[in-house]
Amino acid sequence: MLPEPLSHPAAISMEEFAARRERLMAELPEDSAVLLPGAALKTRNHDSEYTFRQNSDFHYLCGFPEPDALLLLLPGREAGEAILYCQEKDPEKEAWTGIRIGPEGAVNAYGMDEAFDNTQRSSLAELLDGRQTVYLPLADAGAMGIAEGVRAQLSARARCGAVAPTRFADVSALVHELRLTKSEAELALMRHAARISALAHCRAMHASRAGRFEYQLQAEIEHEFVWHGARAPAYGTIVGGGANACVLHYIENAAPLADGDLVLIDAGGEFDLYAGDITRTFPVNGRFSEAQRALYDIVLAAEERGVASVKPGATLEAIHQGVVRDLTAGLIELGLLEGELEACIESQSFRRFYLHSTSHWLGLDVHDVGSYRVDGEPRPLEPGMVLTVEPGLYIPDAEDIPLPYRGIGIRIEDDVVVTESGGEVLTAGVPKAADAIEALMAGQI
Repeated sequence: MLPEPLSHPAAISMEEFAARRERLMAELPEDSAVLLPGAALKTRNHDSEYTFRQNSDFHYLCGFPEPDALLLLLPGREAGEAILYCQEKDPEKEAWTGIRIGPEGAVNAYGMDEAFDNTQRSSLAELLDGRQTVYLPLADAGAMGIAEGVRAQLSARARCGAVAPTRFADVSALVHELRLTKSEAELALMRHAARISALAHCRAMHASRAGRFEYQLQAEIEHEFVWHGARAPAYGTIVGGGANACVLHYIENAAPLADGDLVLIDAGGEFDLYAGDITRTFPVNGRFSEAQRALYDIVLAAEERGVASVKPGATLEAIHQGVVRDLTAGLIELGLLEGELEACIESQSFRRFYLHSTSHWLGLDVHDVGSYRVDGEPRPLEPGMVLTVEPGLYIPDAEDIPLPYRGIGIRIEDDVVVTESGGEVLTAGVPKAADAIEALMAGQI
């Protein structure tokens, strides 16, 4: 019998989107403007597009879900500070691709002050006349093209009194600072994405068998995502059996799973554009070997201490350094590194086995935005920030490595939100202790 889909949390409200726009505009001069395009459809092959996914910054400020939209913000305007351009209502096209929201819907359902269809973008010049600075994503060639076109139009009308913008500035960093700290509504969506992701990992553990293919576990995971309303993975699902687990961004997922190997799965569902991100490593046949468990327990202890270190005032750098110390000590104990602990850390000899950082921000993007340093110093954690903790060990298949450890890759990853007093683990719904994994795979829990 199929499980009942999880009940969904509430969507972000129009009022919250409006408050985000107000916070952004409060940081800008009154004679400025914000120009932010949404995402466009991208061709996959002839007559077919990739599944549409809205630009994260655009979504954060207005939540409008259709392609080819353009958001204009006008700080200091007495009325109509938030203006949207979108696809026009067209019954003939809607018969093929579905009902469009249109300008009226953008005002009524998405809280825009004004909205126009894209055929009316010529009005941009009038609206930007006299605005000295236009804030936009400078790395976006389409946005720059729109802004340059408007400036050229206004410059050509200078003798008639038009005043073109004199400066373009990057809006991305300003929006990204806002995105770094999550609201309660955002955290509800992220808890849901994490819960779905945890169910998917549990399903993969139940489905694991020697002789099955990596892509079959991927299918189990992504079925669970969609069944519960996470309509897409938050990133390319990684299922790496055996030595494939030592390839950090392995996405082929095409090899058979071998009896006696571990399989590493790094996968998260995306719900209402918010990402889950979990990694678990488990034995294909449900039982860890002695060598596998020895390495696994080193990673688990480092991960658990990293998670316990999440609290206001801590930094990702400090969490990483603690993880490095634990992993290095474990590698020395197993004989995979030689020397004193401090010397191995200073020489970074551990990097043969641990190549990546321990944490990244999480939110609308799986590697979410926001600076990691402030004034050159590691950024202190604050309540509402969400991060991953994901140490790993990746043992090469090399002659100087004892045979039982060769080709073993292990990573364990959880999502943690910083609270007033510590950290809340969003992904606790999937086990990570070796005994608990074995019990789940044996059908005991």
